[in-house]
Amino acid sequence: MESMKQSENIYLIGLMGAGKTTIGRQLARTLKLPFYDSDKAIEEHTGVDVATIFEFEGEEGFRNREQKMLKELTQLKGIVMATGGGAILREENRQLLTQNGFVIYLYCDMDTLLERTRRDTQRPLLDTEDPKSRLESLFAERQPLYSVSADLTVDTGVMQSKDVVTHILEIYEATQN
Repeated sequence: MESMKQSENIYLIGLMGAGKTTIGRQLARTLKLPFYDSDKAIEEHTGVDVATIFEFEGEEGFRNREQKMLKELTQLKGIVMATGGGAILREENRQLLTQNGFVIYLYCDMDTLLERTRRDTQRPLLDTEDPKSRLESLFAERQPLYSVSADLTVDTGVMQSKDVVTHILEIYEATQN
């Protein structure tokens, strides 16, 4: 059973602002692996930003593109990937992630998430009168899916990113032997 979770890939899941891209880049650098951000990959593929895709195709259109991109990226071996916050909403995406990599849920408390995302204009789901209640409802909806998909949960609200990376590597390396 142990060898089933042995993986060349690390996938980061969690809400926007939890640090998936920051932590992912540092992890990839430390492990000397290529880093992918599924949202950035979608942007490169389409030539427009995520906010624009949301504007013209709605969330459903974006989720379809995301699912296709995750299918492609999870075929790669030896990568670190940050996923979009809502990637886990679809069952197929959760299966792609859990079957092809070591999944780390970056948890973060609400106040820290709000602080980290409040000046960011590139987050279409928070483009609302009340970002806090929006973030809280996203958390309520997604938290159980993050938890069930994760091999490891790390609280990024209480540690510096370099300490998060060190913590992840200790646990990840222990699972690989």
